[in-house]
Amino acid sequence: MQLANAGKSVGFTLVARRNNSLSSTGCNLVVGSLATISLVISLAFALRGAWMIVPFAGLEVLVVYLAFRCLERHAGDFESLSIQDDRVLIVRRERGEVSRHEFNRYWAQVVLQPSRWGRQVVLALRSHGRQVEFGRHLTEEQRVEAARTIRTRLTS
Repeated sequence: MQLANAGKSVGFTLVARRNNSLSSTGCNLVVGSLATISLVISLAFALRGAWMIVPFAGLEVLVVYLAFRCLERHAGDFESLSIQDDRVLIVRRERGEVSRHEFNRYWAQVVLQPSRWGRQVVLALRSHGRQVEFGRHLTEEQRVEAARTIRTRLTS
């Protein structure tokens, strides 16, 4: 979670990003290394007569590649909540698509509620029958802290 305060009267911005500890080049190196190791081992078994291992090793490499590709597709995802003057703006980027939700600052309410499965707390902003979830990339403790901070900023 990144917290950026632009100044006294300028505004407030809260940005939540995914934890991307592996770069794109790093992902390619990991997938390439796993593919090489798996295929070398399967070819060694194939030379010993266990040729049925090769298709399964190929399938394994394909699944690992698809998993890393999915992770890379979400690497740039983020959520941003900005409070400026009398408006609250939530910007969400998922898989390259950007969505924007705007609320009136004085009508917006911060909602903390258990999720449908009851394991985590969901943070959302609500106003006039609309509710927008915020903080998908935050831990539960960070969501609670963000809710406290947002409530304080909305009332000040």
